[in-house]
Amino acid sequence: MKAFSFRPAIELRGRKFKGLRGFAGKPFHPPLTDIPVGAYTIAPVLSVAAFLFQDASWTDKVWSAAGYTMLVGAVASVATSITGFADWLNTKKGTQIRRLANAHMWTMLALTGVVLVALAVRFLGDRNDSPDAVVLLLDLVIVALVTFGGTIGGTMTYDFGFNVETSTDNHVYHVSEHDIVHPHDEPPPETKSQMTGG
Repeated sequence: MKAFSFRPAIELRGRKFKGLRGFAGKPFHPPLTDIPVGAYTIAPVLSVAAFLFQDASWTDKVWSAAGYTMLVGAVASVATSITGFADWLNTKKGTQIRRLANAHMWTMLALTGVVLVALAVRFLGDRNDSPDAVVLLLDLVIVALVTFGGTIGGTMTYDFGFNVETSTDNHVYHVSEHDIVHPHDEPPPETKSQMTGG
């Protein structure tokens, strides 16, 4: 029996292209969020470590690394914002998913504002060389906002299936030697009989 199935994860042929939203089953926004979310989580951890261990020989390097990590996240968030806005345009006014999208978007816009302030204080205020309490506080607000905003985005995806190709009884959950490349492909004969009880 086969143990691995790689092709469905990388095959784009046959998937509907949705512009800035990505492809059916392969949206652009969710994977792009990994970079800013990672950066906005790692940078505050580095800042806290540098602040707590200010007498260590490595403190200034770790503090500086936190600033550059935050900067990478901010640059990557440009693509994340554009693709997220394209997804938002695909929601219908008056629906709960639009309200969730609004909450997610405004939380992330607030986050972006705090990130820009934190970067300005760090780099324009010459506070990226050694630990600073104001920058640390901003970094802690950033990690709180990214966690909250990410939780809203996760609810949209994992609770309500936003931008997910869904099925009530997908054939990939039935025993079969046949790999399905696209969610809308016809199930193999042995899976069809399992799904229908035949």
